Amino acid sequence: MDIFEKTALLLNEVNDTEITSPDALEKFRIRFLGTKNILKDIFIEIKNVPNERKKEFGQIVNSVKQAAEEKFAATQEKFQESGSKTDVAIDLTLPGDITTTGARHPIQLVRNKIIDIFKRIGFTVEEDREIEDDWHNFTALNMPEDHPARDMQDTFFVNINPDVVLRTHTSSVQVRVMEQQKPPFRILSPGRVYRNETISARSHCFFHQIEGLYIDENVSFADLLQTLDFFAKEFFGPDIKIKVRPSYFPFTEPSAEVDVTCFICGGEGCNVCKYSGWVEILGCGMVDPKVLENCNIDPKKYSGFAFGMGVERITMLKYQIKDIRLLSENDTRFLEQFKAAR
Repeated sequence: MDIFEKTALLLNEVNDTEITSPDALEKFRIRFLGTKNILKDIFIEIKNVPNERKKEFGQIVNSVKQAAEEKFAATQEKFQESGSKTDVAIDLTLPGDITTTGARHPIQLVRNKIIDIFKRIGFTVEEDREIEDDWHNFTALNMPEDHPARDMQDTFFVNINPDVVLRTHTSSVQVRVMEQQKPPFRILSPGRVYRNETISARSHCFFHQIEGLYIDENVSFADLLQTLDFFAKEFFGPDIKIKVRPSYFPFTEPSAEVDVTCFICGGEGCNVCKYSGWVEILGCGMVDPKVLENCNIDPKKYSGFAFGMGVERITMLKYQIKDIRLLSENDTRFLEQFKAAR
C-alpha cells in the first residue's frame, strides 16, 4: 500500500468515525489534530514521493486535516448546544454550600487603626527594606561601633557581610527619610523587625513596630505630649490619661516611656496593669541633635520628636492575649475570634 492509499484511508476514517460523547471527541482531536497527530507521520513520507506528485500529495494531506477540523468544530458545537439545553433537576431543599469567610489578622487590625489615627493629624506612611546596613540601623542613630547601647538590641547579622543586619527597629526608615527629604515632615514607619531573643509567651524573634518622626522648626516636647495624648484618647477612649516617665534611648534626648491609664480596669488595678492602674505603651523623646547632624539636617534650625511602639504589645493589651506566639502560629481557631473585630 503506497502513501497515497494510506492517506485516502485516513480521509475515509475521518468521514466515517462516529463521535457520540465528549470523550470520543477528545480522542478524535488527539488522533487527527493533536501535537503528535497521525498526519505528521504521513507527511514525513513526502521525501519518498516523486517530485512531480509532491503537490498532489500535499493537497490530499491538507484535505484530511481540513475534514478533521470541520468535523471536530461541528461536533463540539453540537455537544455544547445539547449541554446548554439539558434540564438539570435542582433540589431546593438541599443545604447550601458552607462558605468560610476570612478575617483580618489582629495585628493588621491594630496596625491599620494606629496609622489611621496619625494620618488624621498629618502623618504619612514610609516603608523600606528589612535587611539593613550598620549605618542606617545603628551608627546614624547615635550608636557607633562598640557603643554599649547596641547591647540593648540583640541583633541578627548576615554571615556573608557582618555590616548587614536584619533591622532591629524601623528607625532605619526614619534615617533614610531624613537623608533623602528636606524638613518639614511627619512620617510613620510601620514594619517587621527582628531581634535575637528567646521565643516565649512574652517575646519573639520577630515582631512589628510603628515608629513616628516629626521634624520642623521649633518642635518642642509639648508638641510630642500633645500628639501622644491625642493618640491615646483616640485609640483607647476619651477618658484615657497618659503618664510620662524618664527613660533612655541613644537617639533621643530627653527620652521617656509613656503609660496610659489601664483601659481594662479604668485605673483601679487589675492583673493586666499589675494592679498599678497604668499600662506602658511606647517609648519616645526629642531627636538627638547628633542624629540630625548625621542626616545632614541643621540642628540649630530644626528640632523634632520621635516615638515607637510594638504592635504586638498593643494588640495583646487591647484583646487581652496572654501569649505572643498565638499571633504568628496561624491557628484558625484563634484567628476566627477576630472576624467581628474592626
